[in-house]
Amino acid sequence: MDLKITPKKLSGKVTVPPSKSVAHRMIIAAALANGTSKITNLSPSADILATMECMRALGAKIDYKGDTAVIEGITKIPDKAVLDCRESGSTLRFLIPVACALGINAEFIGSGKLPERPIKPFTDELPKHGAAFDFLKAESGCTLPCSVSGKLTAGRFEIDGRVSSQFITGLLFSLPLIDSDSEIVITSHLQSKPYVDITIEVLRNFGCEITETANGYAVKSGRLKPFSGAVEGDYSQSAFFYVANALGSLIDIGGLNENSVQGDKVIVGICENFVKSREPFELDCSDIPDLVPILSVLACFSKGTSRIVNVARLRIKECDRLAAMEECLNVIGGKVTSGTDYLEIEGVGALKGGEVSAFNDHRIAMSMAIAATRCENPLVIHGAECVRKSFPNFFEVYKKIGGEVAEI
Repeated sequence: MDLKITPKKLSGKVTVPPSKSVAHRMIIAAALANGTSKITNLSPSADILATMECMRALGAKIDYKGDTAVIEGITKIPDKAVLDCRESGSTLRFLIPVACALGINAEFIGSGKLPERPIKPFTDELPKHGAAFDFLKAESGCTLPCSVSGKLTAGRFEIDGRVSSQFITGLLFSLPLIDSDSEIVITSHLQSKPYVDITIEVLRNFGCEITETANGYAVKSGRLKPFSGAVEGDYSQSAFFYVANALGSLIDIGGLNENSVQGDKVIVGICENFVKSREPFELDCSDIPDLVPILSVLACFSKGTSRIVNVARLRIKECDRLAAMEECLNVIGGKVTSGTDYLEIEGVGALKGGEVSAFNDHRIAMSMAIAATRCENPLVIHGAECVRKSFPNFFEVYKKIGGEVAEI
């Protein structure tokens, strides 16, 4: 789907969609619980549907209607399962150790860029605790498809925290399922710790006992308990609208939890500071990688040169997000330079419009739609349908708050 956006500032009320990060975690926890849970305020994004289907394959019963899922936790563990993670890195990395803890012979498959994303922290550590991996296309250098077998045993799990916090979350889901207590030792700086904080908050709601230690986490053994609740609004999705406001739109943003532990909540303060001064900024985004594409749009309108640093991991997301934002913004009049782990953005004050690719990446597509509000000429986004991954009705919402969008 190719969309032509005519530049126009936005106004109106937006209820932010539910947090994809929280929803993944609540669905998985409910499926592992001993009983029935009810989760409300769910959105049928592609990633969330992938997690639901995978939990069904592992033996959970999920009745999903409207924005509500009634989930009966796994009572009968299957001998074998095929888990199609689609393009969801969270689904893959959360569920590999879960399948191992349950003792299921599971084959993991995926699409898009997912087969290229690394799982080395698991392949290094889980075999020390009874798991086995078989890479079905090892000669291609891809992670997927792969199969896991064996049953995970308790103990001390050492994980490099620099690749992704998703590996820590996967262990936090799986270790309570083992018959003895375990500990996670993080052998380096933990990237994106706020996402682990979300995991711990969700698991505690489901009755898990997790204690943060000096170098990791202590996890008590014990079956999760059912819990019912609503998924809170997503600060990473709200970021598009906060930046639009910082660039002159007037959007009333609702549906957020002011006490949330989501790391992306910092977008509120970043935009408030920007409006006051328009000064360039230097941000370490190692804990808030999902904000980088939209922050690079914001930086184009500063009174100087901004730097976004410690973001090397963005080169192995749905696309190379650093290269993608450099190309997209430069095509429409920006001045962006990408390095191994940084973006440098010179403020230009205005963008001219043109044609860009979404690179099959939902955050690129939505960031460019916000950039279009400050272009001098129309902006065409090729492949805009990729927003289905996290915010399927983004462009419907965009239109309702005054955006002029036409499919071409």
